[in-house]
Amino acid sequence: MHNGAIMPTEVRHRMETGQPFPVVRLFGVLDGGTVAEVSSALRTPLADQPPALVLDVSDLEVTDPEALAAVTRLVVDSADWPASRLVMCARPALAAQWQPTGLPVLPTVESALDALGTYPPMAQLSTGLEPIMGAARRARELVTEACLRWELPGAAGSACIVVTEMVNNVVAHAHTAMTVRLARSDGHLLVAVQDTSPTVPEFRGPVSPTAYGGRGLLLIDSVAVRWGTWAFRGGKVVWAVLDPDEDEHY
Repeated sequence: MHNGAIMPTEVRHRMETGQPFPVVRLFGVLDGGTVAEVSSALRTPLADQPPALVLDVSDLEVTDPEALAAVTRLVVDSADWPASRLVMCARPALAAQWQPTGLPVLPTVESALDALGTYPPMAQLSTGLEPIMGAARRARELVTEACLRWELPGAAGSACIVVTEMVNNVVAHAHTAMTVRLARSDGHLLVAVQDTSPTVPEFRGPVSPTAYGGRGLLLIDSVAVRWGTWAFRGGKVVWAVLDPDEDEHY
């Protein structure tokens, strides 16, 4: 007998790593109160830059159109993460509601993994750094190594600017250990720095010539094709995509 109490909805997730690519499976009811859990479930593994990721929503019940729209925007934004390819899978009866993401929506995890297996491997480098003096220099060394290895010499100048600002921001403000990640994707260079502080830097546009500081994100914005910040459970990532053919800084 129903006692009149409203049962809270819940979304649970399980990440499976025993596959060629990570698989995030979502279970439960998607409404306004569970969007944040979906965000964390998706962005936390993506922050580690897997070459690709499968998002399985076959067992996710959607009860709120606004929540569906919010998750659709989240998936679209996450698909812009250039270091990982993202594919969804859903039962055929549910696939149409996920078409607005613009991602491939396949009927099974196995078919999604097969589709991802046709992509060429993505080149990646990473290193862990402590928030100490000299961290930015080590990050620039990694950028130089990556640009030489991947034959992207035109990206080195801008990439060094970007990684210096990102690392120095962690040293000055976050004060946590960090991971610098680089990837080559479709001829572009991705630079990303992940730390364990939840505070996301804010970009407020141009600053006064007499202002002290505040130019780090402005420098990144001036040289990157696109860039962004991600907050997720356990920290954040600041990332930027660079086009070596547009590097006119060095």
